Amino acid sequence: MMGPTIDMIWVGALGTAALAGVGVAGIAVQMINSAKMGLNTGTRAILARAIGGKDEQAANHVAQQAIVICIAFSLCTATIGILLAEPILTLLGLAPDVVREGTDYMRIMFVGSVAMAFGMMAQGIMHASGDAMTPMKIDVGIRIFHVILCPFLVFGWGIFPALGVSGAALTNVISQGIGGAIMLWILFTGRSRLQLTLKNFRFDGAMIWRIVKIGLPASITGMERSFANFFLMMFIVPFGTAAVAAHALAQRIDMFVHMPAQGLGQGSGVLAGQNMGAGQPDRAEKTGWTAAALFTAVMAVASVGIWFWAEELVLIFNSEPELVEITATFLRIDIVSYLVFGLVVVLMNCLNGVGDTVIPMLTTLVTMWLIQLPLAWILPIVTDLGVYGVRWGIVIAIVMRALIYAIYFKHGRWKRKQV
Repeated sequence: MMGPTIDMIWVGALGTAALAGVGVAGIAVQMINSAKMGLNTGTRAILARAIGGKDEQAANHVAQQAIVICIAFSLCTATIGILLAEPILTLLGLAPDVVREGTDYMRIMFVGSVAMAFGMMAQGIMHASGDAMTPMKIDVGIRIFHVILCPFLVFGWGIFPALGVSGAALTNVISQGIGGAIMLWILFTGRSRLQLTLKNFRFDGAMIWRIVKIGLPASITGMERSFANFFLMMFIVPFGTAAVAAHALAQRIDMFVHMPAQGLGQGSGVLAGQNMGAGQPDRAEKTGWTAAALFTAVMAVASVGIWFWAEELVLIFNSEPELVEITATFLRIDIVSYLVFGLVVVLMNCLNGVGDTVIPMLTTLVTMWLIQLPLAWILPIVTDLGVYGVRWGIVIAIVMRALIYAIYFKHGRWKRKQV
């Protein structure tokens, strides 16, 4: 999440329209990333069970087929970016200057996803094999590089041209492309727990279908969230460009705050998958509850800081008074969701990690499309909450999602899942 967040820090200096454009385009980029991460979930689930069963040859075969999926997906994404970036943003009814800035950012990010997708795939393979340290070190390195390079391309420092929002997008693509190349080199040279090789490679339609069958519901889950967030923007637009920028900025900060849950969730998901492969379903369940409890404890502390220093946090990105006031209020409302989000993300990742991806898909469908969107539409109308009613709709849906995941995970039906 550091990439788009860094982009918004520097782009915020270009004005509210640039910030809103990058924020809205970032939601579309997240939609595509969610689809790719979902397909990676299928790879991780099958590969983790192979590792748990100590079958490295099968794990390597799964990784080979993941490369085929990655190539096909990346080409489709690049095509969408070239042809549909501007029409997608225009559909939301955004101001012309917001559409212009967002289109530049979105088009480069979509085309650049060809390079970035391989990094995501390599990272997923390392995680599923039990190596979380190597990709973490690489990510830290490329984000330091990103932080340094971004202002040079955005503002035209030194010998570099002033590219504005396009410079922010290019920095993202360059840094993630370098990171992905390094991770692939590590996998193919045996410097991680699993050595990837193309020896005896063959196209395996049956294995690709197994990966897609598990990963597709996870992709739909992520896209459901992203599509819902895209439609939410239509409810925000009537309140003005400042509200659009505030919503996009709050969403980005939320994602950043949620990253510990993503990390704990992915870790517990890998452990759950490996434990299922080793015939230890009860130990798989324990990892989920432990990770959820850890994140909740972290969020309880973080929420105190957000309550007292929300404005100072927003000032990192932009100092316009209206934007600061709206975003800070959004963040304080979000505290309610922070305290239950561990159950949502951690338990969802555990279910995905063992291959039970349909329940997260259905849960997201119900809570986001039948609860969140209707509430976000009606609360600003029937109450005096105004734009803040949209935010309360989001929070209520997250609380409902947490309850559903907790009940289903406790029931234990997922322990009988075969992949």
